[in-house]
Amino acid sequence: MGRLFGTDGVRGVFGRDLTTDLARSIGRAAVTVIARDGREPPTFLIGRDTRASGPVLEDALVDGIVAGGGNAIRAGVVPTPAVAYLTTELGVESGVVISASHNPPEDNGIKFFGFRGFKLSDRLEDEIEAEIAAGGDAGVPAGRELPMPSGGSSYLDHVVAAAQSRLDGRRVVVDCANGAASAFAPVALERLGAEVIAIHAEPDGSNINVDCGALYPEVVAEAVVAHGAHAGVAHDGDADRALFADAAGNVIDGDQVLAACAISMQEEGTLTGATVVATVMSNIGFHRAMRDHGIDVISAPVGDRYVLEQMLEHEVALGGEQSGHVIFRDQATTGDGLITAVRFLSLATRRGVPVGELAAAMRRFPQVLVNVEVAHKERLDDAPEVWDAVRANEEALDGSGRVLVRASGTEPIVRVMVEAESEELARRHADSVAERIASALA
Repeated sequence: MGRLFGTDGVRGVFGRDLTTDLARSIGRAAVTVIARDGREPPTFLIGRDTRASGPVLEDALVDGIVAGGGNAIRAGVVPTPAVAYLTTELGVESGVVISASHNPPEDNGIKFFGFRGFKLSDRLEDEIEAEIAAGGDAGVPAGRELPMPSGGSSYLDHVVAAAQSRLDGRRVVVDCANGAASAFAPVALERLGAEVIAIHAEPDGSNINVDCGALYPEVVAEAVVAHGAHAGVAHDGDADRALFADAAGNVIDGDQVLAACAISMQEEGTLTGATVVATVMSNIGFHRAMRDHGIDVISAPVGDRYVLEQMLEHEVALGGEQSGHVIFRDQATTGDGLITAVRFLSLATRRGVPVGELAAAMRRFPQVLVNVEVAHKERLDDAPEVWDAVRANEEALDGSGRVLVRASGTEPIVRVMVEAESEELARRHADSVAERIASALA
């Protein structure tokens, strides 16, 4: 069996890659592994996003957990970071999220958090896979379903408390991606005093992430201009990321948010070790801005779990990704789009400046990303013709840009990212490398 767990849990097309039988097996196996790693019987808090397949997978997962001797609590539709937070707040052994994050509606996924609110280690995921492969009955008394404790409402209080000031007088457009943010993000911003215009906040099971949300930040940017708003924020399907738009309709990405927050924390003396964690995808402009403010950058692989690993190893208070995952270690154990939204928007309010001025803390170099669908992404590391093309294009850039190639952890895609002094130049080099990848990995 190939590795089920990618960079963010098990993920794939519902009914083909992720079936109810697999969900049941994952639930049973997780009980065995979590019990072995901690207390018995373990209790699992389960949340999901708004996909039509969510309730079916939830039923199967709960069946597997209970059959394996564990207890299950259904939290319903909640953001991924809410599950991470409530796992520790309620003192359960594990949190589980049924979501495919930013993926299309036909996909779904299952990811786990440990009792401290961190995503499970590769070691524990491998143990769950081994248990699934072993099969068989757990041979233990069945567990049971437990009611959701009243403390479940505390997540919104936690988000609101993360703000650095109120948002009175600010008109904000929030794109909920027809996902888990729909019932949470507008409420949080309204509680802080903002006038909120919610868009794509009517999930029907089949419209999550469809032409909206963090994958399409230009949508919220256009809505900001149309409504004369001060700012906009776009979440993805499970609300663990946030991108922004300023009053002029300019998109603000995660690098710019991370840069602004890092500089602010550095000035306030709360950026531990004058260090921030970013990823290999971070813009050259981000690195230059950090250097100009005396801030060191640690680069991690793509994925907020890897950002967090580096943050914990080096005791860093802030980290994030260009895609909008930002982790404030004093308030979260994973990327949290709602906390990112209130932190960034309230920072602008506290300083009395528009969000566009905060974003101007870094100059964003033109960056082109090309996704190449391939049949054999696993062959990437051993494809010399691809790496020859990468070297040739980097040499042509002559130090004024860079080329990054990596396989997606969740999709049959190889991503090519090129930064250069101009978008035209970046596009030319990206297309050159992408063509070589397409032919080599077909």
